[in-house]
Amino acid sequence: MHVSTDARELPVWRSILFVPAVSDRFVESALKGDADALQIDLEDSVGPAQKDEARARVAAIADRFAAAGREVTVRVNRPWRMLVRDLEATVRASVSAIAMPKVPDASFVRELAGVLAELERERGLHVGHTRIITMVEDAEGLAHLDAIAAAHSRVVGQIIGGEDLSVSLGSTVDDDAMYVPNVDNVRAARRAGVLPIGFVGSVADYRDVDAYRARIVRARRLGFLGAFCIHPSQVAICNEGFSPDPAEVVAAREMLEAFEREVGAGRAAFAWKGRMVDLPIVDRARAVLARQHAIDAKRRKT
Repeated sequence: MHVSTDARELPVWRSILFVPAVSDRFVESALKGDADALQIDLEDSVGPAQKDEARARVAAIADRFAAAGREVTVRVNRPWRMLVRDLEATVRASVSAIAMPKVPDASFVRELAGVLAELERERGLHVGHTRIITMVEDAEGLAHLDAIAAAHSRVVGQIIGGEDLSVSLGSTVDDDAMYVPNVDNVRAARRAGVLPIGFVGSVADYRDVDAYRARIVRARRLGFLGAFCIHPSQVAICNEGFSPDPAEVVAAREMLEAFEREVGAGRAAFAWKGRMVDLPIVDRARAVLARQHAIDAKRRKT
């Protein structure tokens, strides 16, 4: 398996909003919102007769999004003949990553990385510029979650595509059917050092805002760091849900201050506000502050 020996610098992508490439209305709406990344869609939201038009529009949309300070990803199509045409229309300085549907195994990711490298060289981009979000959407891919996530240093995140997976498994898209694949995906993504993206349930359920918010709260508790959004109303929920609560940040700072005092006194474990604190709890507090620092840095850039 090809895994970078360097620590990967992961983006803050709490919300990744789908933007159909053929819709001017959705392009305009996306620019008014606060999604961490805007994902131009060439796949499910684009009909077969519109694929060529969608590809022709990618460059202008991506450049416009990037000029507005937005991070840009593009969801491409899976069959190789369509995929190559999508990549030729997509690889450019303004596109940070592609979302690759229906990834079957690690070898596919490596082959994809080779095509990306060819296009980057042709276009004067550094090799590795275009990262990959791997989408696991069938039983074959599910059997290779760990290998896919660790297949190449271009992989920046991994997500379970619940709707397609349910077809492959002959299951529903409810919490019972999707819980294990999603928890396994968090483990695989964390092991590979990439973003665990998603939540337990169907991405298509967006009208019930309270139910969606509950899914995102649960997703963060399970270890996810962001999610795809199919509607602008989901963006604020994801941005809030995948950010530390302000009270959590304050508590983490206070705990670390107490830890430094105790370490200075020669104690590695101590009681703090009614609970026992040792190194794993301290490490979680450090992770909270690191996450908040990354979010704050992203806000300053935009």
